[in-house]
Amino acid sequence: MLKSLFFSFAIVMVLTTAAQKPVIIPEPVNMVMETGAFTVTPKTKLVTAAANNKHAAFINDYLMNNYGYKLQVSNKLSDAGIKLVTEKHAGDLKKGYELLVTPGGIKVSGENEGLFYGVVTLLQLFPAEKDKLSFSIPALTIQDYPRFGYRGMHLDVARHFFPVDFVKRYIDYLALHKMNYFHWHLTDDQGWRIQIKKYPKLTEVGAWRNGTIIGRYPGTGNTNTRIGGFYTQEQVKEVVKYAAERFITVVPEIEMPGHAAAAIAAYPELSAFPDEPTIKYYPKESAWGGDSTGKQVIQSWGVYDDVFVPSEHTFKFLENVMDEVIALFPSRYIHIGGDECPKTNWKRSAFCQQLMKEKGLKDEHELQSYFIQRMEQYINKKGRTIIGWDEILEGGLAPNAIVMSWQGEKGGIEAAKQKHYVIMTPGNPVYFDHSQSTREDSVTIGGYNPIEKVYAYEPIPAELNAEQAQYILGAQANLWTEYISNPRKVEYMVFPRMSALSEVLWTPREKKDLKNFEQKLLTQFKRYNLWNANYSEAFYDLQASVIPGRSGDGVLWALNTKFDNAKVTFSKGNAAGGSQTYTQPVPVNENGVYTASLWINNKEKSKVSQQFYFNKATGKKITLVKEPSKSYPGSGAFTLVDGVQNSKGMSLSREFIGYNGEDAEALIDLGTAQQISTVTLHTFESNGSWIYAPKYCKVLISTDGQTFTQMGITDVANKLAKNGDLTMTVNPKAVTARYIKVIAGNYGVIPQGREGAGHKAWLFLDEIVVE
Repeated sequence: MLKSLFFSFAIVMVLTTAAQKPVIIPEPVNMVMETGAFTVTPKTKLVTAAANNKHAAFINDYLMNNYGYKLQVSNKLSDAGIKLVTEKHAGDLKKGYELLVTPGGIKVSGENEGLFYGVVTLLQLFPAEKDKLSFSIPALTIQDYPRFGYRGMHLDVARHFFPVDFVKRYIDYLALHKMNYFHWHLTDDQGWRIQIKKYPKLTEVGAWRNGTIIGRYPGTGNTNTRIGGFYTQEQVKEVVKYAAERFITVVPEIEMPGHAAAAIAAYPELSAFPDEPTIKYYPKESAWGGDSTGKQVIQSWGVYDDVFVPSEHTFKFLENVMDEVIALFPSRYIHIGGDECPKTNWKRSAFCQQLMKEKGLKDEHELQSYFIQRMEQYINKKGRTIIGWDEILEGGLAPNAIVMSWQGEKGGIEAAKQKHYVIMTPGNPVYFDHSQSTREDSVTIGGYNPIEKVYAYEPIPAELNAEQAQYILGAQANLWTEYISNPRKVEYMVFPRMSALSEVLWTPREKKDLKNFEQKLLTQFKRYNLWNANYSEAFYDLQASVIPGRSGDGVLWALNTKFDNAKVTFSKGNAAGGSQTYTQPVPVNENGVYTASLWINNKEKSKVSQQFYFNKATGKKITLVKEPSKSYPGSGAFTLVDGVQNSKGMSLSREFIGYNGEDAEALIDLGTAQQISTVTLHTFESNGSWIYAPKYCKVLISTDGQTFTQMGITDVANKLAKNGDLTMTVNPKAVTARYIKVIAGNYGVIPQGREGAGHKAWLFLDEIVVE
């Protein structure tokens, strides 16, 4: 089966019967295969009214870029060929299209936007590879329309700047997936990317930084290289026009009141403390490049305390900025950020404290709400609606604001229940800066969002009733570029996950089928090659997992592949004899590296390795007093005794269990009473991600499971490596125990001046080692 699906390179392009169903992503609402086919040749005409010439031009641009020829465009509607017809359809098809292929010709019909989506589907009926100039398209009927009105993709150009030509290419990718919103993140601490004529220093100063940290935060050094760039207003108009021709709305994001260091570098008076140098706020762990005096554009990642002061001068500045932004972007929506705004400087600012008294604001969260509502009122007067990240819920939601829910779905659920419109964009699973493979082949921000998880995403939370669900406009994926500095990596991170998301947002829920989608991906990969687009092949990865041993002792290494007729081999730890064919989960009973490979047609397509560390707790029965967060569930309690110790920080976050603001307590049953001398808790720290080392690790022991005595406690965390791995070891004199209780104390509320100040800290646990 697999061979016929994937490795038959002699692909037949001429389809003569209705049996060969074309690959269309996203899957249409309704597609009926008919008998016969229509043959396209270089002499085939594109027939359309003059008003639809732009649709014909899109087809011809695609043909020229990918196949090297164009079709003749005819405005004589009696001509035969591929007809593009503006036509109103009833019901749900009002927002969609109809596509008919008969042996006599092709007709694509719909209103302006719907007709364009029909054109995009038509392009998927063309060969997925460069082949003969003539090819046949099977006879069929498609009736199709989108499930959600908001189908978005985001691109952060503040952390790393991307030229106009690539931004246009990115927009083309959206168009080819029937996406209709492009969220353009234009400003942040690390760069201001849009020309504002009233404030030239925003791009003269704010668009450039003197260096960038090397590697994952906090970095291993600094490039000491000046980097940056910005878009002129003419270039912005060019991008907006280009997107509009593809029925994509560009939503600009101008960050406020946090993430403002680049603007403050240009105009220090926008800070509550204009005379304090930026270096004061910079993390000591990250290297700095160049001049460190005065206000500077930030060179590392994370969240910084130097935010906009809510003064009348700042509001006038932002209103003037918005005047120019609104003039450039016809979008109904203007994104104002509103996320990750530390309150440290507001707390110590006499001006801010006096303003809070004057306005009757009880805390700095309400001051942030005041800030957002001031800007909302101004933007509303201009006929626009603000979008903000879910932190704009803090202190009271602005009356007409739309919420983008990124910290899970909680903010979106709360906003929808308050009858506010919501765009779902939770970090898990639609942050495309997270890894899509367990094999980290380049630095990412961490997390693990494989394509299967993206495809399984449902934007309407089960907690909402039918009325509340109407406030979910749709969803988008976000691509933050701290660790993405070039266009090829942008492509690598979004493909093939963008294809999965397009089906989530367009296709009716009941029509989604993961197995069908996976088969379609084999053709979609060829389209990526046709477009000369880079993409991840994590789709082929062997899925390896560690599961409890059958006898309740030890662990098993389980391997799975989605490919039929594929061969999986493994080499077993330190055992001699080379590799073996995998047939069932492999018992692991010793330290060592276990390696497995996926073979298709005698070619190795994927390889995975796992280091196992055995100790007295490995594979033993374990229970948790409280379940971990749904965002970081790991494999439940078993995560702590599976013999696997994290070695790559957040990039392998699935190997942790996480608690937000809560202590963790685990109970291990060793099966028999035995002598132990040390208990070590493997944990993790990444303050930039709000993850803090435990305040303490306490160990209690028992021989009967009823009466426990304290074996020891420690608040000393030993760093294992630069990626944030920590250990906390309790090692008194040797004792005898069967039951071991391990309690890890959560750091608590993150203090002012630290990453995530005011929020509950995350506690991450990896493994408990008993020796």
